[in-house]
Amino acid sequence: MGKVEDAPNVRLPSDQDLSGRSFGELEVNYLNEVLASGTLFAPKGQFVKRLERDFASYLGLENVVACSSGTGAIHSVLAACDFEPGSEVITSGITDMGAVAPILYQGLIPVFADVDAESGLLTAGSISERLSPRTRAIIVTHLFGNPCEMPPIIDLARAHGLFVLEDCAQAYGATSHGRLTGTMGDAAVFSLQQGKHITAGEGGLVATNQRSLADRVRRFINKAWDYDAPSSDHDFLALNYRMSELAGAVALAQLSRLDETVKQRVATAGALSEMIEGIEGIRPTPVSTDSEHSYWRYPLLVDLAGGPAALAATLRDASVPSAPRYIKKPAFQCGVFVDQKTFGTSRYPFTLASAEALDYRVERFPGTFRYLDRVLVLPWNERFDQSTAESLASALRGGVEKLRGGS
Repeated sequence: MGKVEDAPNVRLPSDQDLSGRSFGELEVNYLNEVLASGTLFAPKGQFVKRLERDFASYLGLENVVACSSGTGAIHSVLAACDFEPGSEVITSGITDMGAVAPILYQGLIPVFADVDAESGLLTAGSISERLSPRTRAIIVTHLFGNPCEMPPIIDLARAHGLFVLEDCAQAYGATSHGRLTGTMGDAAVFSLQQGKHITAGEGGLVATNQRSLADRVRRFINKAWDYDAPSSDHDFLALNYRMSELAGAVALAQLSRLDETVKQRVATAGALSEMIEGIEGIRPTPVSTDSEHSYWRYPLLVDLAGGPAALAATLRDASVPSAPRYIKKPAFQCGVFVDQKTFGTSRYPFTLASAEALDYRVERFPGTFRYLDRVLVLPWNERFDQSTAESLASALRGGVEKLRGGS
């Protein structure tokens, strides 16, 4: 085999700074308006209200409530559901801890379902294997912007009277069977953290067609206070998860760019997929024929000697960052679950759980570990273009050839 040439160093736009983020005069103008008004407190301001109204319109839903983070959004929905302590919530082990911790904080038990080994997504089949008389809700994670196959999941939930919460933190603008992610479950949450499709640094959004749920969420993020009522009371336990007017102003401006942002991400991802087609040993994770991926990140399955870590090392040589495995270990192998370290020495709410709910043996999660062992996640943002895709394809091609024995 001929000598493999090193791929040229690549300078990728980063969503951690302006090179990979889209800010402009609109964000500045909105921020100036907020400061000129002197009102930074959202219940008395206008920008968070406008954000909620415009995002509801974007989704075609009746209600959106903005809050301080995606984690706060999940917690607010679970709190609004007001399930009894010890109730079970089925979720994925391939997720951020911010999507799991609220379950525990609300006195509920996360029950981890396995995922499809190719896509890393929950399925109706894997969820059904974890159902119990204690199950009350399902949190469906649309990983990296790739939608779960929602119709059978919704059918399963309806058959068992379960609440469905879509975690769309990574999936703005994705679709399943022609419907936007976030519009198929009972409620959905979105994140505005630094690296998401649109950002305000931090922030979260809850979307639902259920007015009573939205009202309860709004009160929960305001310490159970109703700022629109002539009289109110702190009549249930709640927190302060409010978004500020400053974050709302930035998020509102960002929302106006969302369609363009998603379009660019999808186009560049499509270009890269075409360029690497036929490179033996790597392939994009599959997308359902009735779904459209919105590419928060670009995940690859690696079937080469050394796996994702070895390919990531070759990419580092070309200055291309990547994340082999995405996460080092699934959520249920993290210390909070292994050691049941929650509130003092109480171990609450694990003390309310069944033995089966706490059964985290590896053999119960073949798809989860098979997926993590093969996935390599490339960074992605709306500033990636055709030339970026070409550089990435070159780096991947060179890396694969090195691992296959090029010299």
